[in-house]
Amino acid sequence: MGLFSKKKDKAEASTTHEAQLEDGSTITVSAVIDCIGDSCPRPQLMTKAAMGKAQSGDNIEVQIDNSTSVEAIPPMMSDLGGTHLGTIKKDRYWQVLLQKN
Repeated sequence: MGLFSKKKDKAEASTTHEAQLEDGSTITVSAVIDCIGDSCPRPQLMTKAAMGKAQSGDNIEVQIDNSTSVEAIPPMMSDLGGTHLGTIKKDRYWQVLLQKN
């Protein structure tokens, strides 16, 4: 088993649901990337892959419990053609919300 091998079958799920931003507005999330339990750089690599597959206007939710990755993803958005919509602390993870430009 390699460092970047798949740990779960559902790391990326295409489940549409609503997410609330910090300002109270809601967005429709088209993909959820489950990075809970993953260490750097896996969350960044999975985010890069998801942004590469996304269509313009798609909203992506990345679930992360690694604080270093939470800090690293927003600055990546300019290189990936995306926008960081917000990061919300949940009970056991951070919900990082992104949009493909």
